[in-house]
Amino acid sequence: MPACAWASARPAVRYDAGLMPAVDLSFSRYVAACKGAGQARAREAAAYAYSGDWRVRATMDKLRPVTLAMESTVRFWNTVGKSRLVGSAVRVGERQFPALYAKVARCADVLQIPLPAVYVSPELASLGAHTFGTSEDATLVLSGALVDHLTEAELLFVIGHECGHIQNNHVVYLTALYTLTQTANLILRLGAQPVVLALRAWSRRAEITSDRAGLLCTRDLGIATAALIKLALGSRKLYGDINVDEYLRQFEEARDDLRRLGEAFSTHPYLPTRVTALRLFAQTAYFRGVAGDGPGSEGPGLSREECDAQVADLLAVLR
Repeated sequence: MPACAWASARPAVRYDAGLMPAVDLSFSRYVAACKGAGQARAREAAAYAYSGDWRVRATMDKLRPVTLAMESTVRFWNTVGKSRLVGSAVRVGERQFPALYAKVARCADVLQIPLPAVYVSPELASLGAHTFGTSEDATLVLSGALVDHLTEAELLFVIGHECGHIQNNHVVYLTALYTLTQTANLILRLGAQPVVLALRAWSRRAEITSDRAGLLCTRDLGIATAALIKLALGSRKLYGDINVDEYLRQFEEARDDLRRLGEAFSTHPYLPTRVTALRLFAQTAYFRGVAGDGPGSEGPGLSREECDAQVADLLAVLR
C-alpha cells in the first residue's frame, strides 16, 4: 500500500503537565491518519503509478532517520518554509494568470485532487517547477521562465506532472528532499546524507509516476516528450533540431555502468530514461483505454506489470 499523504486529520494536541500545548507531528500518527481522502486518492493513482515508487516509499517509512526528516519538514513548512518560498511570488487565480489557472483546474479535475495553490516565482531556478507542503496543503511553484518557455499544451503536461505528485502523496517527501539539499545548513546537509540518498532513490521513481500523470492530462505523447526535452535542454530553439529516436539510440549506446552510477546520485532519471519510460506507459492497455484510439494503439497493449518491469530495468543502477 502506498504511503499516504500527511494527514487528512489535523495534528493532535496534547498538554504537557497541564501547561503548554504540544503539537503531535509524529510520523506514526501521520501513517495512522492515512485512512480517508489521502488513501482514496492513492487508490485512484494506483491504476497508473509506477509500482517501484510506492515500494521504495513503503520501505523508507520504516526507517527512523527518514521519519524524523518528515517530521522536521512539516514543522519547517508550517512555520517559515511556505513564506520563504512564495514570499515574492504571484498567486495564480481566476483574475491573475487565468489561462494558467484553467490548466491547473483541468489537471486537478482529471486526477481528482483538490485544487492546489499555484504561484509564479521570479526567484525559482530557470525552467523550474516544484510542489511543496503536504498533500492536504500543497503549493505548486512555477518559474516565470518556464511559463514563457513552453507552449500552452506543454505547460499542461508540466502542471499535470506536479499534480501527479499530489495525487500520489509525494509532496512531504519532495519538500523534505528540497529542504535538506537546498535550504539546510552545511552541517545538517552532511549529517543527512543517508536520508538524502534514500530520498533521491525514491524521487527518481516518483518522477516516472508523475510523468505518467502529466501524460494522462495531455493525452499526447508528442507534447509530453517535447516538454521533457525542452526542460532538459533549457532551449526551445534547439528542440527543433533534435531527432528524438536518434537521441535515444545515442543514449543506449553509451549506457554503461558508470553512466548508470552517475544517475544514481540524481533526483531525476536522465532525460532518455524518462522519455523511454513514458513511451512504454503510452503502450499500456490502461493508457490506450484512457486516450482512445490513435497512432500506435493497435493491439491489446502492455499490462502495467510488463511496463513496470521494463521501467525497473531502465532505472537499475547496475546490471
